Amino acid sequence: MSKTNEKNGQRPDAGERLLCLSADYGRLRGMQRNLLRSTGEKREKLQSEFAELLARSRAGLERRQAALPKPEFQVDLPVNERRAEIAALICQHQVVIVCGETGSGKTTQLPKICLELGRGSAGLIGHTQPRRLAARSVATRLAQELKTQVGTGVGVKIRFQDRSSPDSWIKLMTDGILLAESQSDPYLSAYDTIIIDEAHERSLNIDFLLGYLKQLLPKRPDLKVIITSATIDAERFSEHFSGAPVIEVSGRLYPVDVRYRPIEDVTKKDDERDLYDAIVDAADELSRLGSGDILVFLPGEREIREAAEALRKHALARPGMSSAHAPEILPLFSRLSAGEQDRIFKPSGNTRRIVLATNVAETSLTVPGIRYVIDTGLARVKRYSYRNKVEQLQIEKISQAAARQRAGRCGRVAAGVCIRLYDEQDFNARPSFTDPEILRSSLAGVILRMKSLKLTDVESFPFLEPPPPKAVADGYALLQELGALDDDNRLTRIGDALARLPLDPRIGRMLVAARDLGCLKEVMVIAAGLSVQDPRERPQDKQQAADEKHKLFADEKSEFLSWWKLWNWFQHAVDHKKSNKQLIDNCHAHFLSYLRMREWREVHSQLHAMVAELGAKDGGWKESEIPGTFEAIHQALLSGLLGNIGCKADESGYYLGARGIRYLIHPSSPLQKKAGKWIMAAEITETTRLFGRCVARIEADWLEKVGAHLIKRTYFDAHWEKRAMQVAGWERTTLYGVVINPKRRIHYGPLAPAESREIFIRQGLVGEEIEEAFAKRWPFFQHNQKLIREIEHLEHKQRRQDVLVDDELIFAFYDHLIPEGIHNGATFDHWRKEAERETPKLLFLSKDDLMRHSAAGVTTEAFPHHIKVGGIDYPLSYHFEPGSPRDGVTLTLPLAQLNQIPVLRMEWLVPGLLKEKLIQLIKTLPQKIRAKVVPVPEFVEEFMSTVVGNEKKMNQGLIQPLIDHILEERGLNARGWAVTPDAFRPDALPAHFSMNYKLIDEHGRQLDMNRSLVALRGEWGREAKQEFAELHETPSEFTNLTDWTFGELPELMEVPVGKQKVIGYPGLTDEGESVSLKVFDSAEEAAEAHRAGLLRLFMLQFRDQVKYFDKNIPGLSQMAMQYMALGSSDDLKQQIIALTFERACLSEPLPTTPNAFKSRCGDSKARLGLIMQEVCRMVGAVLTEWQAVNKKLPAFKVHASATQDIETQIKRLISKQFVAETPFERLQHFPRYLKGVQVRLDKLKSDPARDARLLAEYTPIWTNYERRAIQLAKLGSIDPQIDQFRWLLEELRVSLFAQELKTPVPVSSKRLQKQWEGIKNG
Repeated sequence: MSKTNEKNGQRPDAGERLLCLSADYGRLRGMQRNLLRSTGEKREKLQSEFAELLARSRAGLERRQAALPKPEFQVDLPVNERRAEIAALICQHQVVIVCGETGSGKTTQLPKICLELGRGSAGLIGHTQPRRLAARSVATRLAQELKTQVGTGVGVKIRFQDRSSPDSWIKLMTDGILLAESQSDPYLSAYDTIIIDEAHERSLNIDFLLGYLKQLLPKRPDLKVIITSATIDAERFSEHFSGAPVIEVSGRLYPVDVRYRPIEDVTKKDDERDLYDAIVDAADELSRLGSGDILVFLPGEREIREAAEALRKHALARPGMSSAHAPEILPLFSRLSAGEQDRIFKPSGNTRRIVLATNVAETSLTVPGIRYVIDTGLARVKRYSYRNKVEQLQIEKISQAAARQRAGRCGRVAAGVCIRLYDEQDFNARPSFTDPEILRSSLAGVILRMKSLKLTDVESFPFLEPPPPKAVADGYALLQELGALDDDNRLTRIGDALARLPLDPRIGRMLVAARDLGCLKEVMVIAAGLSVQDPRERPQDKQQAADEKHKLFADEKSEFLSWWKLWNWFQHAVDHKKSNKQLIDNCHAHFLSYLRMREWREVHSQLHAMVAELGAKDGGWKESEIPGTFEAIHQALLSGLLGNIGCKADESGYYLGARGIRYLIHPSSPLQKKAGKWIMAAEITETTRLFGRCVARIEADWLEKVGAHLIKRTYFDAHWEKRAMQVAGWERTTLYGVVINPKRRIHYGPLAPAESREIFIRQGLVGEEIEEAFAKRWPFFQHNQKLIREIEHLEHKQRRQDVLVDDELIFAFYDHLIPEGIHNGATFDHWRKEAERETPKLLFLSKDDLMRHSAAGVTTEAFPHHIKVGGIDYPLSYHFEPGSPRDGVTLTLPLAQLNQIPVLRMEWLVPGLLKEKLIQLIKTLPQKIRAKVVPVPEFVEEFMSTVVGNEKKMNQGLIQPLIDHILEERGLNARGWAVTPDAFRPDALPAHFSMNYKLIDEHGRQLDMNRSLVALRGEWGREAKQEFAELHETPSEFTNLTDWTFGELPELMEVPVGKQKVIGYPGLTDEGESVSLKVFDSAEEAAEAHRAGLLRLFMLQFRDQVKYFDKNIPGLSQMAMQYMALGSSDDLKQQIIALTFERACLSEPLPTTPNAFKSRCGDSKARLGLIMQEVCRMVGAVLTEWQAVNKKLPAFKVHASATQDIETQIKRLISKQFVAETPFERLQHFPRYLKGVQVRLDKLKSDPARDARLLAEYTPIWTNYERRAIQLAKLGSIDPQIDQFRWLLEELRVSLFAQELKTPVPVSSKRLQKQWEGIKNG
């Protein structure tokens, strides 16, 4: 614009450059454009406003130009040698790239060159540094060189600390600060020049700034950008800024000699030499070169501590040097307080200093007095794992560019030496430049800012080096985790709030959640604490003392609350302080850094101010007066840390984190051993292992609430629930692969209506899983259920499953009628009521719908519901399920009637199954016999017509009448054929051809179920007897009887059981001095008891005879001597008397009337004496033979098996009660059995092998009998067949071992084995 136009306030030409403050440039240009489109009064008003603003801005510009300092330049600095060229390029180009070695003076001289050109008048000269320490130190140096103060002419702004003023010319700041200012000042109008220093750092902020400036420069033609670094990829930067000029500043103030001293010294062949030995050796070498301080670059704080320890222990000079002359060792890293860092820049005395630093000293810092550098070649580099979503601080080899930067830290005060602890080959093999941070970081913050600034998407943003797609995706994923972006990657309400907070997105998310949960006050304190260095100190030599003091702030469930407790403690200390020194001492006493506590308060005040400003705008950001709860505080924190959750994996201490990572709680945490199952961590970092730092216990349900937008839900096992009358399922919730709730019951219907409707019909209606209350009010359901049961009963009776239609057809019936969307009992009931008003029978099934064909032959006569046996009706049920215990016909049998029901009668089953059973039974006959009864079906029909209905024959069982019919009807008797029961094999028939018995108690509860009555009686026989006895109480007139005074004794008696009467068997029971009449449930038991009772009643009639016999038994003395080993003389005497009366009085038939009883008494009286003599003679013979065996047996002990068998046989025959317990007809054979034993012993002596062979032949048959006898004894049952078989076995012994003694009946092993098969199968 011409001077004349400007003075008159006229609009300048569009192409002319406005001379004004850069802050006003954008507004003035806008007003220019509006003037072109305006007319009339509006144009005049705009013209006036434009002139007024331009004049005001021009005045400000002139004031700043007049105040600009005149910098002085140090001519020996390499950069100043090319100052004129640099100045010319700045004037001619909008972007200039300056390359030069470290130590050339670029950092301090370039701002001064800009001042000399008049830059800094229209706006600030913005000068960025990658680190706060560098920004502060450069600001101090520039202020000194410009003869001004930091905060006036030279400003500095770092996070939450602004020491710049409107009068500043140069503003030092971190890259992040300039980036943050781009939000409130998109055109960066506060600056007329921006210097991006240390661009080789390629931090995330630098790369973003370079892209942002590339877009901004066309809109800000007045803005100058200078990019500078000692080691820069100049071509890449030049291409990025459309061929911007590059100027190289070669040389440095003093030369640097680089020496390579690898840790592994091959010449010394020392395998144990480590990094710290190499540092000590290098320090020794440098100390010999002359005076000057040494700067050692190490990867991290731990390595700094260990190196310091190694150096202190080692004497750098000759032996005998005092500690006063030992070098001063100083640490330098970013976590040090500002005061501790300042010690590095204020050397005192002549003592050599060794500064141990991380890569914080790599750029921009000029540490005074440094002549020597020891470069370990290592740095701890933060890399972001896209897979695990964690930051990893790994020690890596530095790049060539970083190595040159480190070498450039020396040679500034004199010729320098840099010792690299690696060889030159290793250096040449390293990458030229350090990987840009954008290639190894999360891009969430960048994406959020770009979205809020409405810039292009990150994918199309002009980055110097575009980030990989995986990094972009990860940034989007984090923002979606925080709820800042929706599924379409658009900013949400939370995202808008986060974008206004110049904080890490995670911290910002915590504050937004805290605002909504009413705990903003507490979370602001914690968030500020997480943003600064931990003020709690743990000196190596006082770690335990420090931990004890820090317990004051510890919380048993949360390390986050430790920050809150520490804040409150410090606030109280500040409020009650007497002096600053007292406060500082108090902090030190509690092992707290006062400077860091103060920094924390400053950060918090900035947060508080920022929140207050936001609250003034929208009113939502207010601190609650009510203290925040533990739950609210941690849910707010959790909203920013959802990716840092952990679930206790096992007892090893590992926690399962997001996306499959496993990490440990850091050892320094007080919660390490008591954190609980669920935790969250402020950060998860990888050093030697993956550790979670600053952890708190959380609840699983918080995750589902806070992370609702991220929770993955899977549903499984949808099923019908009868009680709830709805389809339920299970829900499994996971967050980033961590299972939150493995199995939660849910209402499945609304989630999958179509699937749920099908389940409701199939499992509910068709499967009949309907709750009783609903079933009662659904007539159709009751009708359909009853109809299906009837058809199922027909199937069970017919033993075929093809009568009832398939479930699919019933499903199709309901599916056709029930509308979509109905999937539970309530909605179905509502629809049913409406539908049945028009069609009452809409849902009723008919028999034709349900049956495939008619079930002919299934009649009540063929398949009765009850069977009458012995005058008692027993309920029957039918079931068709081969292999099931219930398959076939089941008879319900009360316990009291267990011993009464006849086994043989039950073989006839029911008429409907009898024919098939007979056919199958006949098929088990040998072919020779089976050939005589063909065709079998016709023969069976003939047999059934002849025998069925004949109760006498039916009570014999099925096999005997069938044998009789075969022999008679086929004329086999005349031909001499014999068909025995063992010809049939009923055990080969399917199980359903045997009656199944369900044993029930008096309340109808099932006790047992079995197809064998014998087995049931064995298990429950005694209980059945007791149950039966309790049914019938003997009247008093039938107890304590001493004579027959009760009339005729009936064969059977009726005993009432419920509504029916069962048959009992009466009998007398012996009660010592009297007898009583009782009713038994089995004829066998009644007969046995009655004989004993009747004998007692006879003896009561013959009292005198009993007394006589008691003193006059023939030969008693000799018999008592022989019996002595078994019992007393009285025992033998009582048995002989009882046997005498039994032989005299109990001959068949037994008396059943008073007259018969009296008559028998008269008949027996005369015979008592003779019978007594007979009994005594027989007992004496038995005892004599027994004594002979006992005398002979000891000589045969050498034949162990034979003598053992004989001893067992003798014990079975001769016992204390053998006279009373052995039937008389069997007792008569005892002398022969005992003589047979003696004969066997005689033969054993001459032929032991024969005896062993015969015993082997005998033993299997005896074992079969013994097994059955034990079973019957347990049952309390008597089987006459088994009893007879037992005595046949004694005859078999005689036949085998003493054949010459003869046997009354023919016996042999083969014959008895065949007879046993018949007993077993019968």
